[in-house]
Amino acid sequence: QVQLEESGGGSVQAGGSLTLSCAASGDMDSRKLMAWFRQAPGKEREGVAAITGRGYTLYDDSVKGRFTISQDNAKNTIYLQMNSLKPEDTAMYFCAAVSPWYGSNWSRVTSYHFWGQGTQVTVSS
Repeated sequence: QVQLEESGGGSVQAGGSLTLSCAASGDMDSRKLMAWFRQAPGKEREGVAAITGRGYTLYDDSVKGRFTISQDNAKNTIYLQMNSLKPEDTAMYFCAAVSPWYGSNWSRVTSYHFWGQGTQVTVSS
């Protein structure tokens, strides 16, 4: 069983930056895929970015060039560096993981077996 714990959310003005962290406990191998999703009130949960165990990254078009996903395998932790934040980035951000990953669509909620509880990000204009 894998447990995920997010941290780093908060409130920031538009144009500001935040870094989210997701610490994973449990067994995952190099075939893992970990990701960040977000869900705004009244909207569906959407994929933001993902990273494979080998460090290959994927991004939603809405965050390319502004957000960076990274990982520290020694700490079993992934990060989401968010720059140039916009009010439309306001959402609950969730960490997700699957191991092993067999190539399913990274941005689909159903591709992941494990989820964190979420951390709130609020961007004011």
